[in-house]
Amino acid sequence: RFPGYCSPSEGVKFADIPNGLAALSKVPAAGWTQWILFLGLIEKGIYTYDPTRAPGDYKNAGVLGVPNGSTMTPGEGRNRKLNSEL
Repeated sequence: RFPGYCSPSEGVKFADIPNGLAALSKVPAAGWTQWILFLGLIEKGIYTYDPTRAPGDYKNAGVLGVPNGSTMTPGEGRNRKLNSEL
């Protein structure tokens, strides 16, 4: 677990937050709102849909979806990695 506070203003420590679905009631609503706004910003700001590219192939996404990260070079290795099952 992380040391410190998840919400200093409400006195919620990271150690006080349980695993799983029980965490939904322990994390303050402002924290969940921040996550939703952050994910929306990433979805609409960085990973915008481009109909000329393959599905999931975003302009600003590198390997493993890291924004502005390195990209896989086209070729057999890239095709093998994209077609492999996890």
